[in-house]
Amino acid sequence: MTLTTVDIIAQRLFAAGCRHAFGIPVGEVLAMMEALDRAGISFTLTKHENAAGFMAEGTHHANGAPGILLATVGPGIANAFNVIANAQQDRVPLIILSGCIDEDVQLSFSHQIFDHKAVMAPITKAVFTASKGASDLMIDKALAIATDGRAGPVYIDIPIRVATSAHPPANAKLRKPLAPVAPAQSPQLQQARAKLAASQKPIMIAGLDVLYDDGTTQELKRFVEHFQVPLLTTYKAKGILPEHHALALGGHGLSPRSDKTALPLLASADLVLAIGYDPIEMRAGWINPWDPAKAIEICLIDNTHYVHHADLSFTCSIKQGLMALRDGLPPNEATWPNGDIAQARQQLINSFSSKEQWGPASIIETVRRMVPTNTIATADTGAHRILLSQIWQCHEPRSLLQSTGLCTMGCALPLAMGYKLAKPDAPMIVFTGDAGLEMVLGELATVRDLSLPLVIVVFVDASLALIELKQRAMQRQNLGVDFGKTDFAKVANAMGDNGVLASNMTDIEEELQKAFDQDLFTIIATPIGRKAYDGKL
Repeated sequence: MTLTTVDIIAQRLFAAGCRHAFGIPVGEVLAMMEALDRAGISFTLTKHENAAGFMAEGTHHANGAPGILLATVGPGIANAFNVIANAQQDRVPLIILSGCIDEDVQLSFSHQIFDHKAVMAPITKAVFTASKGASDLMIDKALAIATDGRAGPVYIDIPIRVATSAHPPANAKLRKPLAPVAPAQSPQLQQARAKLAASQKPIMIAGLDVLYDDGTTQELKRFVEHFQVPLLTTYKAKGILPEHHALALGGHGLSPRSDKTALPLLASADLVLAIGYDPIEMRAGWINPWDPAKAIEICLIDNTHYVHHADLSFTCSIKQGLMALRDGLPPNEATWPNGDIAQARQQLINSFSSKEQWGPASIIETVRRMVPTNTIATADTGAHRILLSQIWQCHEPRSLLQSTGLCTMGCALPLAMGYKLAKPDAPMIVFTGDAGLEMVLGELATVRDLSLPLVIVVFVDASLALIELKQRAMQRQNLGVDFGKTDFAKVANAMGDNGVLASNMTDIEEELQKAFDQDLFTIIATPIGRKAYDGKL
């Protein structure tokens, strides 16, 4: 068979580990969709491109390969803008494939045409247009850019005639992965090592960039245990150290209540280690939270955000940076001698543990207790996500998936769908508010069509609870945050799957036991009442 441009692209994506693509096909991308199928990459029809992009992200978290979003010209690309911007902010390697009208045709044709590349340029790492005979080089560059350093989305326009044009045999030479960059031997490195060796009250905050450096989580665990450094993480980095570990202080970023424990620790520490920490996940209270003179930063790219500062900053492989700091230094077994860390751990537990028989905190605690330790959870954006991120214990990286940089709603269900497709045996649970689920109700039909046995817990309060809480805190009127109650159990049942209403802990326990044995998806709707998050975040 004569290979075409789209065949070359599809084959190189398969070689990169991609096995799934998501989107909505229209005429301009049919050839690309068929080529993906020929190459062994299955295509999933979704109800909206935004959800398709989150499904693609879910596969990436499951198998490490870049996600693939297929979006057609015009409205397809416009619909996908949010999830592509999310991929940029959350460092997701996402390949976006679209068709485009051939340039000569555009001179006398305007239907559904706008400049895709101009729209995509600000929210991607790179944009490409496929050209005849060079698509092997193009797709290799696209994959390298998407995955190198700080990962992110790359956009590819494929003109209609170029898509099906014959392509010469692909260049057999694939670019080898880059060697990890170690920090240079320098006076600054020696100064950092001396600070570490002398520290009696060190603390580390680690972020999502730790996830994109092979072997880093293992080295980080060796490092914190060797020097007895307590660890704070962002929400995205939860689980890089199992959160039952005595040095683990959990995830932070959006909770004023957790800040009351975490920020004083940073202020009282004599050394702050910012490791792969990207403050894009954090609320305004985390602007300049420590004295730069006592901070050492190791990051994948230069610190130009100015949200925090460090007098000693190294741009390098996170793993190699940690190894260079640790190399040859003796262990430290006497940090935080007054028991501050054990007290902080207990204070955080007490701050968020449920003190009521029924409510979002007690529901989260019950679900965590009932499901397997290795359950992968997804969280939508809203008040429940903040509470969940503080309560839910993660025992491995990428086990609580959410949108953190952009905080976009409607992500929890499609993230779980993509992950479950890539890892069918993984136990999964979806946490969402009622507003977030209503945004993606159509994708329940996609879950049904794919026969994915997902368990979906919906917090029902008929309100944008986080925004309503902010309105009251600012003494503003209740406006634009309330909506009608949807009977989610009936919605699930109408689709031929399983939907139940749970109004007490016994219901939750019984339904969870049954749900994980079902071949269908299960919605567990939990009415929590208005103002259920007051005083809990």
